[in-house]
Amino acid sequence: MVDKLHDINEEFVETSFAIPEDCIFVEHGFFNEFGLIENAAQTCSSIVGKSYFSDHDVHGTGTKLIGFISAIKKVTVFKTPQVGKIIYTKAYLKSRFDTDGYSISTLNCDIFESDQKLLACELNLFIRELE
Repeated sequence: MVDKLHDINEEFVETSFAIPEDCIFVEHGFFNEFGLIENAAQTCSSIVGKSYFSDHDVHGTGTKLIGFISAIKKVTVFKTPQVGKIIYTKAYLKSRFDTDGYSISTLNCDIFESDQKLLACELNLFIRELE
């Protein structure tokens, strides 16, 4: 659910995604609410997931991770975008707790189409390194 990574650091990430017609989250020509949440989760996970990879591992082959949304604290969907549109997602890390092998984090995320906000949410992610 992410095509391009435009900017990333330890506390912020911005991505984009062009919505294809054959996407599992497309209904009646629109990218549905579940697709927006999945896009938010995948964008958010890149902030935390980045720390598990070396800077030279641009293809992500050095580590295997599993992650999931552990809680959606709040979400507001303002509009769903049409097939073929490009959405831009910005996520900000609020908090992070790390142990040996896994991370739990809270992030805020906003999704836009051009200058129109489509979604705003706060969610928790759990990411674990696989052996």
